[in-house]
Amino acid sequence: MPVFCHPGRHRIALFVRQALLPIELGIVHQLFGQARSGGSVDGEPLYEVATCALRAGDIRTDGDFTVRVPHGQEALAEADTVIVLSSYEDYVQDAPGLAAPLAEAFARIRPGTRMASICTGAFVLASAGILDGHPATTHWRYTDLFSRLFPQVDVDPDVLYTDAGNVLTSAGCASGIDLCLHMIRSDHGTAVAGDVARRTVVPPYREGGQAQYIRHPVPAHAAPTTSAAREWALRHLHEPITLGQMAAREAMSVRNFNRRFRDEVGTTPMSWLTRQRVELARELLEETDLPVDQVAVRTGLGTAANLRQHFHAALGTSPSAYRITFRGPAGPASAA
Repeated sequence: MPVFCHPGRHRIALFVRQALLPIELGIVHQLFGQARSGGSVDGEPLYEVATCALRAGDIRTDGDFTVRVPHGQEALAEADTVIVLSSYEDYVQDAPGLAAPLAEAFARIRPGTRMASICTGAFVLASAGILDGHPATTHWRYTDLFSRLFPQVDVDPDVLYTDAGNVLTSAGCASGIDLCLHMIRSDHGTAVAGDVARRTVVPPYREGGQAQYIRHPVPAHAAPTTSAAREWALRHLHEPITLGQMAAREAMSVRNFNRRFRDEVGTTPMSWLTRQRVELARELLEETDLPVDQVAVRTGLGTAANLRQHFHAALGTSPSAYRITFRGPAGPASAA
């Protein structure tokens, strides 16, 4: 009997292990389960999620309860996407090899299946060799261990998630929200992802990386923030914006502003600004018929060539290809 029952929907196998964190289980089911065609509650479900383990049955959690998992590893063979959740067993891992039962289960996964992990689930993907040569992340507390165990993986300890095409990873368990929304946005566009975010009451795109959540000594006096400068910049994306202008909004020197911004957001002001402009470009490409050169002007990227450069660096595709993916080929001709 097939695990997945709805032909045409994207099939997600959610792979869990003993000592799982139930919050991650809920995140995946909640977000993908809310995704509807047309970005509307009345639309058709776009995903089917099946929770699976090495064997169907009870799985121990980190709480005082178990979870009854309905499917065994056979679900892996039918999935379009496999998401590996974390387990408290990952936190004591001291060897990079994949245990034989896991290796047998992963051998069922079809070539070309999209693979993703939440938190320390990245240890499993790395042990299977899936992350070799790719960027990856995991919870910041374990990135040093991860780097020692898997030197062939390009570990980024600062980001909330990584996307290397068919291989994705996220940081701590709540970063699973960011990863799932990113996957929905990549599959179906900002309208669908935005609708999921609104109904789940989470931000559709979270600023910065996990560096902002690492504990630092508390200053003796309340430190100034950069929030007003970010809010101002978001209202003026169509205009040229300099680091000096942003620093002036907070009455800081450029040096102090740059340091404070990195502490709060986890990236540089100019990298953050470029990302916001690319996100605005995505919305305009999906929701308007503006030619690409006008999209570039509206987002403050200036020219179509500059937009193409930043768009490809962030998303791995061109503005015109992105528009065709989410709106079809019948839109106006563009120079993208």
